[in-house]
Amino acid sequence: MDEPSPFQIGVRTVGGGAPYLLVAEVAQAHDGSLGLAHAFIDAVADAGADAVKFQTHIAAAESSPREPFRVPMGGQDASRYDYWVRTGFTEAQWLALAEHARTRGLLFLSSPFSLEAVEWLSRIGVPAWKIASGQISDVPVFERVAATGLPILLSTGMSPLEEIDRAVARVRAHRLPLLVFQTTSVYPTPPEQVGLNMLETFRGRYGCPVGLSDHSGTIWPGLAAAALGADMVEVHVTLSREMFGPDLPASVTTAELRQLADGLRWMCRMRHHPVDKDRVARELEDLRQMFMKSVVVLADLPAGSTLAAEHLSLRKPGTGLTPERLPGLVGRRLRRAVRSLEVLQAEDVE
Repeated sequence: MDEPSPFQIGVRTVGGGAPYLLVAEVAQAHDGSLGLAHAFIDAVADAGADAVKFQTHIAAAESSPREPFRVPMGGQDASRYDYWVRTGFTEAQWLALAEHARTRGLLFLSSPFSLEAVEWLSRIGVPAWKIASGQISDVPVFERVAATGLPILLSTGMSPLEEIDRAVARVRAHRLPLLVFQTTSVYPTPPEQVGLNMLETFRGRYGCPVGLSDHSGTIWPGLAAAALGADMVEVHVTLSREMFGPDLPASVTTAELRQLADGLRWMCRMRHHPVDKDRVARELEDLRQMFMKSVVVLADLPAGSTLAAEHLSLRKPGTGLTPERLPGLVGRRLRRAVRSLEVLQAEDVE
């Protein structure tokens, strides 16, 4: 299968064998605190992420008082609508967050959940659009983000293939760069539902780079996805297991994020440095001789002796006849006298 065509997100290349892109998803983990949102930016930058991602919710443009809570929120907000109001930021505050991210060398991403959010983020400036799982069928938002000409990062956490096909077709109609995320909208996601098999399915079905948007709360799926060829890994992050929020069980700590970032960079270096076993064996010849064995004799034998099986054994170092030669030495004659446990050389036997 041909490698899907790479594309750019800001200064970063996605796909085509480029280094994995690690996205730290803050979502609403800031719980409405602008200061905490800024702290997250510094923390994920220090941990080695390539991008920080938020969610831009404008309650009046997105929700209604009838929207149910996904998980109980401790009584702080009377409704999910009130939660969006309390945890939302103004356009000016989003701009400050974006500028902070850029000064830390991070790509700034935020999923829009309404047309109004798209307008805000367009003015603020994002290098790509992350379409959240619940937005995959929101055609007006799709059409508006498509009009910007920016790449689309498509989550698929609650969708059957038919719905994903329609979303991909909309992106293709605008000839936009596309990455499809395997996602399972279960918080936290157990191993049986991570769905790593879908990476190859999406790559073959849509001919585009693929990624894993992981909700397991561990680093293992991200590393496994990278080993299977994912181009992008996204994980939810928290500053501490003792923090508050609906995504906490599905998040990794910033310390774990650092482990994931280091692991991905290790994997990238391994992927880009294929090993030539013959060359390595030549370079390790001195070590080979230390660890390999040679054929030795088990008794003092005079020149002219006919070697029998009981005369021969294997011992380190590997500086003489190799173990593969042992069976063929039985019945051969010695050209010279040898001492017990002496390593045999080719010139020692007729």
